[in-house]
Amino acid sequence: MRDNTERYGQVSRFLHWGMALLILWQFLSAIAHTLIKDTPLESFLWGTHKPMGLLLLVLVVIRALWALSNLANRPAAINKLAKLGHLGIYLLLLIIPSLALLRQYGSGKPFEPFGVPLFAGFEGEEINWMTAPANLLHSWLGWLLLLTIIGHIAFVIHHRRRADKTDVLPRMWG
Repeated sequence: MRDNTERYGQVSRFLHWGMALLILWQFLSAIAHTLIKDTPLESFLWGTHKPMGLLLLVLVVIRALWALSNLANRPAAINKLAKLGHLGIYLLLLIIPSLALLRQYGSGKPFEPFGVPLFAGFEGEEINWMTAPANLLHSWLGWLLLLTIIGHIAFVIHHRRRADKTDVLPRMWG
């Protein structure tokens, strides 16, 4: 279950691949919202974007806490760039949905992901200092996250195919 110096444990792998699927879903919904607006597919996908974003945020927090509890046992980073890349992905996965939650609250609209009331709406004008940061950054940081993840995948492939590099995929594949 727990991580060790050779590979990640079942919990880490479950969180990693589960989050990968949620992130893929989030990008599919964002791409559909951008390219095929006002279609049934876009309506379905975009309708899940906020609740799945919240679920992703919860999993990021759980994964970060799990990683901290396994810190001494985890496989070592292969270099400082890998360590910084992973830290960047974690930070983006925390910041992006947090900005969206702040915007949602500041908009005055209620938020009931999966039918669970997280916060009620309010009457009156939106709170600009809450909505402005996400209006400015949420989408751009999301696309930066996509580029970072593409880089992450590219480096995994690079390390897998080069004989002089450490094959890191077995650490997370199982």
